Amino acid sequence: MVEKTYKVPDVSCEHCVAAIRGELEKISGVDQVVVDIASKRVTVRHDGTVTEEQITAGLDEAGYEIAN
Repeated sequence: MVEKTYKVPDVSCEHCVAAIRGELEKISGVDQVVVDIASKRVTVRHDGTVTEEQITAGLDEAGYEIAN
């Protein structure tokens, strides 16, 4: 399993958590999505076949962007 954490500054409530988890969990190969409102971080665990582009697209679809 591969685990990567992303800074997502617009995460602020449970609605954000649900939207992000809903989109990222649709991606084939994603095992777990943890959204931490306090730290504004999203941790994605997957089987190694998921690309950064897929995660970025999923976040975009949910209405959020990864901070640079």
